[in-house]
Amino acid sequence: MTGPEGTPTPVTTVLCPEWVLPMTDEGPFCHEGWAVALAGDRIAAVGPAEALTARWPQATRQALPKQALLPGFINAHGHAAMSLFRGFADDMALGPWLEERIWPLEGRFVDPEFVADGTALAAAEMLRGGTTTFSDMYFFPEVAASVALKAGLRAQLCCPLIQFPTAWASGAEEGLRKTLALRDEHRDSEQIQVAFGPHSTYALSPEHMIRIATLAEELDMPVQIHLQETAAEVEDAIKAHGERPTASLERYGLLSPRLQAVHLTQVSDGDLERLQRYNVSVVHCPQSNLKLASGFAPVARFLKAGLRVALGTDGAASNNALSMLRELQVAALLAKAVAGDATALPARQALRMATRGGAEALGMDERRGQLAPGFDADLVSISLAGLEAQPVYHPESQLAYSLSDSAVRHCWIAGKPVLKDGTLTTLDEADLIRRAERWKHRMGAA
Repeated sequence: MTGPEGTPTPVTTVLCPEWVLPMTDEGPFCHEGWAVALAGDRIAAVGPAEALTARWPQATRQALPKQALLPGFINAHGHAAMSLFRGFADDMALGPWLEERIWPLEGRFVDPEFVADGTALAAAEMLRGGTTTFSDMYFFPEVAASVALKAGLRAQLCCPLIQFPTAWASGAEEGLRKTLALRDEHRDSEQIQVAFGPHSTYALSPEHMIRIATLAEELDMPVQIHLQETAAEVEDAIKAHGERPTASLERYGLLSPRLQAVHLTQVSDGDLERLQRYNVSVVHCPQSNLKLASGFAPVARFLKAGLRVALGTDGAASNNALSMLRELQVAALLAKAVAGDATALPARQALRMATRGGAEALGMDERRGQLAPGFDADLVSISLAGLEAQPVYHPESQLAYSLSDSAVRHCWIAGKPVLKDGTLTTLDEADLIRRAERWKHRMGAA
């Protein structure tokens, strides 16, 4: 944390909540009476509030009464622009949902304007819910990058790679060229990380899968893929290739610590052994899986195997919200039912998956996911003052089981307030609603 010519960046703000949940390995999970000192875009210190305010008396002291301060949420998988499809195709199975509703709509309406407006709507919703980093897999990722930069959000953009033509690319070859060009454009960005986004094992040829594996290794780029989302996907793969999708990925050279496997509701012992052997990250999307009746990811087994597990909301067309608080709550409850064990996913572990777990899965854990000196100043403050949170014995219990996004009061990214007392500072909420209404009328009329 240094300024011009190596001079130390001064501490300008000391955040003083009632509770600090740093998500570090040291000490208690929750500290009462602690504070966090910010210096520029980084965290300078975390410790007792009295000591930090005495150490930096010139800094602004921001009191956060009855609030818990923790690392900003990391939404590890989604399709941000699809917020404009929210509620359009509810209560359908995955196959008909895609083939009869979503794909025809995308073919008719998706263009740069659609992606700009849909991503901005999603960005506002995520900021209101305390998300500071999101991973996105959708068309026109260069447009999503511009929106994220304007909103102040951090993003991993998984460029969608599909064999057939889309509005963004004529096929996998053009998609790969555009992915590499976007990577070069944002190579030195603190906000934007570019990743390969092969849709699934059934949407690309083996040759392109092998090429992605080679490029990812050469360039040390992440790869995110929908994997074994439904039983039908696995059955079709066995019929077509004589093996499960995880086995195909192993053959292609794609199983590695760079791979982020999304969904994984269908997992055999052999699948789990492969994921563990190659240190693959898992992104769990419980609400989308439930709504589409895709299946149940065995989260307790993933954690027991030592896998990195993150949480993602998926898109608002299949969730229908982008709330990480809601996602971690459903994850904590569902894991217990799936495992038949009330201890399967405790509140603390669910909160960790939504913060530090996301940073680890996306390869960002050296700078994000913890409140610790030197880490990015990406934080969220959540109020525990409401009736629904009383009495507060353990703040993590209220966060995991009781609260909604309306309790999120403040959000900082790189030390800058992007949500201040529940109000967005980088996006115009009224304008976003007007733009969404225009899309409603355009698509509804069709």
